[in-house]
Amino acid sequence: MSTQFLAPVVHEEEEELEQSLRPRRLVDFVGQERLKEQLGIALDAARARGEALDHVLFVGPPGLGKTSLAFIVREELGAGIRCVAGPALERKGDLAAILTSLEERDVLFIDEIHRVNRAVEEILYPALEDFRLDIVVGQGPAARTLTLDLAPFTLIGATTRTGLLTTPLRDRFGMTFRLGYYEPAELASIVRRSARILDVAIDGEAAEEIARRSRGTPRIANRILRRVRDVAEVRHEGAITTAIAREALALHEVDDEGLERIDRELLSAIVDRFSGGPVGLSTLAVALGEEADTIEDVYEPYLLQLGFLQRTPRGRVVTELGRSHLGAVGSKERLFG
Repeated sequence: MSTQFLAPVVHEEEEELEQSLRPRRLVDFVGQERLKEQLGIALDAARARGEALDHVLFVGPPGLGKTSLAFIVREELGAGIRCVAGPALERKGDLAAILTSLEERDVLFIDEIHRVNRAVEEILYPALEDFRLDIVVGQGPAARTLTLDLAPFTLIGATTRTGLLTTPLRDRFGMTFRLGYYEPAELASIVRRSARILDVAIDGEAAEEIARRSRGTPRIANRILRRVRDVAEVRHEGAITTAIAREALALHEVDDEGLERIDRELLSAIVDRFSGGPVGLSTLAVALGEEADTIEDVYEPYLLQLGFLQRTPRGRVVTELGRSHLGAVGSKERLFG
C-alpha cells in the first residue's frame, strides 16, 4: 500500500501537521452523518465483493474534510493512493503515467478536479467507464489508436465549484456527496480531539469558544487551535482556558461571528467605498487587492451564509445584518469581549 503526492500545495511541515490531525477511519470522522452512512455502506459492499469502490465526487467549500475522506476511503479499502492537484495535470502523458501505475483497487485522488485541462480530461472518460486507456500514435491518415487495459481503480474528485465540471465528467461519478458546514458542537468535538493529538490541555468551554468562531469549518478550527496553543505556551502555562482562548482570538482579530480582518475589510469596502453596493466582483477584487476567485471561493460563502452579503445580478450588496455587525464590532469590547 503506497501513498504518493504530486504538486504539493502547502509547505511540508504544514502538510505533516494537517495529516496528523486528520481522522483515519470513517468512525472517527466527526459530522456529515448522512454522508458517512451512505459512504460506509458503499465501502462495505465493495470490500465484500472484492471490487474497486465506485468513483466518488466530494463537493463543498474548502476545509470541510474532502481530502480527509479520500484518505479514509484508502484506509478502509486497504489500498494505495495517488494524489494530484487538478492544475498540475497539464499534459495527457502526465495522467496516462499515473493511470498505468495504479494497482487494482487503488485510489486516485484529484483535488480541484474542476481545473483539470479539458484535453487531459478526455483521457479519463474511457478510464473511468471501461478501465482502459486509449493512446493515439502518429498523425493524420497514419494515426492509429492503442488501447491499454487499466487495473480497476477508484477516482475520488474534490471540487469547490461543481458548476465548472463538464457534464460528461460529472456523470461518470457513481456517487456525489456534498459536504455542509459543521455545527458548533461538532467543531468543539473536533477541537478536543485535535488538542489530544497535539498534547495540549483544553477546557470544554474554551473548545466551544474556538468552535463558535471557526466559521463551521474544521480546518479553520484546527488552525485557530494551533494559534491559541502558541499563546498558551508563550504567555501562560500551556493549558488552554476560556480566557486564554479569548485572548488569542483577540490577538488574531477573530470576532464573535468568526470573521477575520479581511472579511470585515470586504464588508467595509462595499459599505464605505461603494455605498453598500451593488459592486461587481472584479471591481471589489481590485479594491481589496485580492484575486476574484479567492473572494468568491474563500470569503464570500460564509458571509452569504451569515446573511451579511448578497449576490445580485448587478453585483455584491451588504445587507442590514452586515451593516449591523460592522457597527457592533466598532466597539473593541464587543469585538473581543
